[in-house]
Amino acid sequence: MAPPLGNDVHTIRTERRHTRRSVLGGLAALGVLGAAGCTRVAEASGKEGGDLLQRLRAQGVVRLGIAGEIPFGYIDRDGHLTGEAPELAKVIFKRLGVDKVQPVPTEFGSLIPGLNSQQFDVVAAGMYVNPERCQQVIFADPDYQMLDSFIVRKGNPMGLHSYRDVVAKKAKFATGTGYAEIQYAVEAGYKQSDILIVPDQVAGLNAVEAGRVDVFAGTALTTREVVKKSGKAEATRPFAPLVKGKPHVDGGAFAFRPTETRLRDAFNVELRKLKKSGELFRILRPFGFTKAEMTDLTAKELCGG
Repeated sequence: MAPPLGNDVHTIRTERRHTRRSVLGGLAALGVLGAAGCTRVAEASGKEGGDLLQRLRAQGVVRLGIAGEIPFGYIDRDGHLTGEAPELAKVIFKRLGVDKVQPVPTEFGSLIPGLNSQQFDVVAAGMYVNPERCQQVIFADPDYQMLDSFIVRKGNPMGLHSYRDVVAKKAKFATGTGYAEIQYAVEAGYKQSDILIVPDQVAGLNAVEAGRVDVFAGTALTTREVVKKSGKAEATRPFAPLVKGKPHVDGGAFAFRPTETRLRDAFNVELRKLKKSGELFRILRPFGFTKAEMTDLTAKELCGG
């Protein structure tokens, strides 16, 4: 979901050290314990296009790298794997002849290293596609697109509707660990060392309600969901952040090892069928996605190619 930050990330003021998409806390930790007993997947064969799909069909199970973030991929309170990406994976991999999915929980920042070191077969965490990540993995086309939104106090007393507003009005600004919103705020002129980093959108809501910050930035989906029961805060209208002066829309997708183009291409074929039939929206809707988050963006566009 979020572009990796530079080496100066340690200079940002933090409340707690968590990787982005750690909403479940103890539940994610429970998942990690379960993952500790998992063996690594078989090494890639080096065959042109990769033979992972063939091997997954033979073994009947695909291992999904998840990061414990609602609503993208997590273990629920009953110990079941769910989220928009795992539920989509269940459908697509079944169509590809792989009947079972197995979660391998890890921290968000460990997803790409874990994928490339054979700890799991695919990243199923709603990961944002960006040029830096495209140099490390290959992506399916996005299964959703996402705008940003702010959590602010009821009535939005400071009139905050963009990162430029935050800078111009000298608002106290917070966002989540590793979030893309960090870079969007910095690009708008906000001093990186002044950003308050909190674990997730729940902590962001708490910070706004307590008056410790004026605004928390996150995705349109997570902000609108977390404020539903709040009597003190609301979510602003979704907007596209500016990147190099132009409005930018993010897209989340499954990630594969660079050698496994056959699997990625087969996945894309089934994904396109789900988009065309409308089934993709039916799969994602229970997790708070709306038709505004459905997309025809391609990985190539978001990779900058």
